Amino acid sequence: MTTDAVLDAGRRAGVPPNRLTGRLGPVAIVFMVVAAAAPLTVVAGTFPIGIAAGNGAAYPGSYVVCTAVLLLFAVGFTAMARHITGAGAFYTYIAHGFGRHAGLGAAFLALLSYTAVQVGVYGYIGASINELVTAHGGPAVPWYLYALLMMAVTGFLGYRHIELSGKVLGVLLVCEVGIVLVINAAVIGHGGAQGLSTAVLHSGNFFSGAPGIALIFALAGYIGFEATAVFRDEARDPVRTIPRATYAALLLIGGFYALSSWALVSAWGDAGAVDEATKNPATMLTETATHYVGAVAGDLVQIFLITSLFAALLSFHNVLARYIFSLGNSRALPARCGRSHPRHDSPHIASFAQTLSALVLVAAAVVAGLDPVTQVFTWFVGAASVGIVVLMTLTSAAVVVFFRRTRLDTRRWHTVIAPSLGFAGLAVLSVMTAVNLPLLVGGSGTLAAIIGVLLVGAFAGGIAVAVMRPHAGAQHNENPDIAKEIAR
Repeated sequence: MTTDAVLDAGRRAGVPPNRLTGRLGPVAIVFMVVAAAAPLTVVAGTFPIGIAAGNGAAYPGSYVVCTAVLLLFAVGFTAMARHITGAGAFYTYIAHGFGRHAGLGAAFLALLSYTAVQVGVYGYIGASINELVTAHGGPAVPWYLYALLMMAVTGFLGYRHIELSGKVLGVLLVCEVGIVLVINAAVIGHGGAQGLSTAVLHSGNFFSGAPGIALIFALAGYIGFEATAVFRDEARDPVRTIPRATYAALLLIGGFYALSSWALVSAWGDAGAVDEATKNPATMLTETATHYVGAVAGDLVQIFLITSLFAALLSFHNVLARYIFSLGNSRALPARCGRSHPRHDSPHIASFAQTLSALVLVAAAVVAGLDPVTQVFTWFVGAASVGIVVLMTLTSAAVVVFFRRTRLDTRRWHTVIAPSLGFAGLAVLSVMTAVNLPLLVGGSGTLAAIIGVLLVGAFAGGIAVAVMRPHAGAQHNENPDIAKEIAR
């Protein structure tokens, strides 16, 4: 159900209107989407793993492939965004394509997946801050104390108007992207260790090693780009802003990752990059920065890694709060979750609920004695990767079904060909991610099975809510043509 539909129902019942407002333009939304991708975290943490466990010096090609697949997905995604007025993104689109049972299943799967990502990042940022403090002579404290501090700051910003978060994310994003671009320029300027790498230009190199693993780790760097549609109600001109922001975000993310991973390989040489990524993955980027730029750059990488993680936390918090807000308005969650702040026009109750859920899971991780990086971060993000790829795959299929039924857009490229190609590519990536889930969670088949059950359970839980609450998640649209089709 869209925010406007809820407002109409609320007015009839004498309930004060609840809606989110804002004037976010494409640039502001792109900042939030790219910040969720945590570029510096990907460069420092994912690149070495992709190079070592994937296809070596040809790893940059994985970002070209993933960007191509997601651009095909974006064609149908943005075409549907012109007609769907709800701000629930994946779950709203899936509901319009396959009905509210599948839609609510997708909604609960999205809640679990994005909550898992955020909890994983809390583990990583807590450990990173502690490491930075101790490295400079400060006291060692439990990682979760820093995580709780970051949680409080994130909750405060989530409580305020979205434009404040947008400004904070803009500053943090410029810092983290800036330091990586400086490193890239230095490596390219020096000509790399043995000349600039050409491995990615030869297709045979891409299929060497484990290209499937490389694609999985590359795809994880795009998590959160659906936020372009999640912020629909707060966009200045949704019909134009959402498509522009979506394409811009994908091209910027993909181009930045492809360039930066190629520069990192060039910095060490084809064989040397694989060797360094295998032996010292945690310090590969820092050592690169120190060697090519200077010791100060190495220190800045450590600092901006923390700000990168915080930017990701804030972005995912905002996305989750708006999912909860939308579900509250559609009566799938308590109606209080769908209330907006009278002064800040923010989903303040949904924001608090999201903070509380993160607090409970972080506390559970502490009680269980989990390591913040090798277990909290790796397990939770691994689980989320599967859920989010499945959501994108279902959305691609929903686009085709929606336009076939409504005939609101008859352009075959936008409504059939590109979404179908995107579906095929994402379906392959979904299978790869599911099959390799044990690798993503530390090699445990048992843990992978438990995560699989939880993901399926979340989807089934959404369907159960749809069955028990016949009006929950009902999809309405102010477009009369769509409303007529939904009513059939």
